[in-house]
Amino acid sequence: MHKLQDIQAIAFDLDGTLVDSVPGLALAAQNMLADLKLPTITNEQVKNFVGNGIDVMLERIFKAINVVPSTEQLSQAKALFNQHYDKVMDAETKLFPHVKETLKTLHENQYPLALVTNKPAQFLPALLSSLGIKEYFSLVLGGGDVIKLKPHPAPLYQVMATFGLFSDQLLFVGDSKNDITAAQNAKCPTVALTYGYNYGISIATSNPDFLFDDFKDILTLLPQPKVEAKK
Repeated sequence: MHKLQDIQAIAFDLDGTLVDSVPGLALAAQNMLADLKLPTITNEQVKNFVGNGIDVMLERIFKAINVVPSTEQLSQAKALFNQHYDKVMDAETKLFPHVKETLKTLHENQYPLALVTNKPAQFLPALLSSLGIKEYFSLVLGGGDVIKLKPHPAPLYQVMATFGLFSDQLLFVGDSKNDITAAQNAKCPTVALTYGYNYGISIATSNPDFLFDDFKDILTLLPQPKVEAKK
């Protein structure tokens, strides 16, 4: 396979790419609904609601249980969800196979790594620490850190500006159409992972540049150690 010689840094999505977060998100949502004395939802439903941030996920949850919430109820639901998620997030969030080893290898081979997620930024420091991967990231961008969420390209422009890169020097790795669309809009090469969360649709339909079933296959694309930029 031809290696991406120009890549100087890699950015990753979080939920569905690095971590299986559905159990924690579903449990927090189920506890929130119980507090509000509303019908519950399944883990499989939540899996199809992930990807556009907490606000959109809550809207999808209410739609799934056929409830039109008031502004006050939606605000209460968000506060309750955040309280519950903060309690269960660490225990209920697991790395996908080969993620930690691959991030470690990339880090050791001098690739700056960024995390670009729509998950609220408040949850990220503790979560990354508990997973044992915080040290590998030079830049972490969550919801609230960027002017627009994915699929808008703004978060990737922010990564490129921080690292001083052209678009063809940043590889973006994700699992959903939001990730691939954001990278395509930013003119960055893309890797899509088939095991993640994409609303029940094959990620191949988003036409990523590379499609892998296993996270460690990212290493087949990149020179090790990193080749310095010639631009």
